[in-house]
Amino acid sequence: MGETTADKIFVGKGDLDVYLLPKFGNRHGLIAGATGTGKTVTLQILAESFSKLGVPVFMADVKGDLSGIAMPGTTNPKLESRAQQIGLEKYAYESTPTVFWDIYGQQGHPIRSTISEIGPLMLARMMNLNDVQEGVLNVAFRVADEQGLLLLDLKDLRAILAEISEHADELQREYGNVSSASVGAIQRNLLVLEEQGANNFFGEPALDIRDFMRTTFDGRGIVNVLAADKLMQSPRLYATFLLWMLSELFEELPEVGDLDKPKLVFFFDEAHLLFNDTPDSLMEKIEQVVRLIRSKGVGVFFVTQNPIDIPDVVLSQLGNRCQHALRAFTPRDQKAVNSAADTFRPNPKFKTQEVITQLGVGEALVSVLEEKGTPTIVEKTLIRPPASRLGPITPEERQQVVFASPLRGKYDQPVDRESAYEVLKKRGEEVAAKQEQAKQEAQAAKEAKKQEKSPSRRSDSVLESLGKSVVRTAGSQITRQLVRGLLGGLFKGNRR
Repeated sequence: MGETTADKIFVGKGDLDVYLLPKFGNRHGLIAGATGTGKTVTLQILAESFSKLGVPVFMADVKGDLSGIAMPGTTNPKLESRAQQIGLEKYAYESTPTVFWDIYGQQGHPIRSTISEIGPLMLARMMNLNDVQEGVLNVAFRVADEQGLLLLDLKDLRAILAEISEHADELQREYGNVSSASVGAIQRNLLVLEEQGANNFFGEPALDIRDFMRTTFDGRGIVNVLAADKLMQSPRLYATFLLWMLSELFEELPEVGDLDKPKLVFFFDEAHLLFNDTPDSLMEKIEQVVRLIRSKGVGVFFVTQNPIDIPDVVLSQLGNRCQHALRAFTPRDQKAVNSAADTFRPNPKFKTQEVITQLGVGEALVSVLEEKGTPTIVEKTLIRPPASRLGPITPEERQQVVFASPLRGKYDQPVDRESAYEVLKKRGEEVAAKQEQAKQEAQAAKEAKKQEKSPSRRSDSVLESLGKSVVRTAGSQITRQLVRGLLGGLFKGNRR
């Protein structure tokens, strides 16, 4: 009783035991509830259970307390009492195989992607660009593609933006107006993005998404934990980054249809950030990914405080639901309670709207997909306790896990190969060198023209010199002759 087995995951106990069927793990899910009601524990026990079944997991640790999944739990009378209460006969503390990741490279392996892989749509979302600025960004990507320029990091993007700004008049005929004002606005937003730490994310070696889908030698799925406490200080960067990872999974993985269990389960914490101020073009992409990624064998569980934070078109695709307590202090809260209650298949034993506001910590209303793929009647459920540690691990323990990681050394050192920045810099230097050469040649030509005008003068000078020399020579000869004549006369006179 109450055990996770190959064909079902034990979630907890109400009037009946509640199990999630692994084959419906790719039908997505929702974990919702107010702060402090137990969402983190629910996420943790699901991650443990999928790992035991050999399913890799990815989850973002926004508060730091999910890192405890890497260590076995310690003696806790409350957890052991709950295990007995729900009939969990073989409750024991154990760790879950874990790999830590961190965009900033401080609390885990760095995660990087290139500018090209992120693409203009998501970059525009990161920088909150308007339509005109997004259009200019698209021109930059098109020009880079046409010229075979690699866009790997932020300096590459700056270089190509400077390039299109310099040649705006030429580009206007083909792509429309590329204003310096729009380029300047993008450059300023890039600076903000860099200050948020995005320069750590853009570059190489880029993440191989298959490294999220590893298992251990004994067949357990590895739980990939992204340290997101610092990343959450830049909510737009956080949400776009996770959406990019989902998109990469969607693009890279082959179609597999419905399997006995998912190939990967992806927990998207603070999911409301994904949908805040999202432009229509990006919302369409999100809807497409959520709808179609199940055929790639990937299950996505959205974790948020309030279910009304999730758009209806996405919410309708979430077949497995764990609803923790909601507080109805405001009209919006009351709307959320009613909305959450209306999504469940009613249980004749209680009124769902009332129970949602009365749930205790660690209790949830749970509805999952049953054998025929239809939702079960909602069950008031006491969630089972986790086997791994509740709360964060120490920095020393984290370093031990990172050191023992099978991916140690693969992503730790950045690589900066020749890309748009270097090519455009070299091209600029060559143009400058040619301009300098042309300048020197022009100067030489100018000097040559001066010299062309001066030969007659030089010839005259030579003739004058020769003339003067001849005159001097002749004068000297005449003088000598006169002297000799005078002296000869004198000597002759004396001889007489």
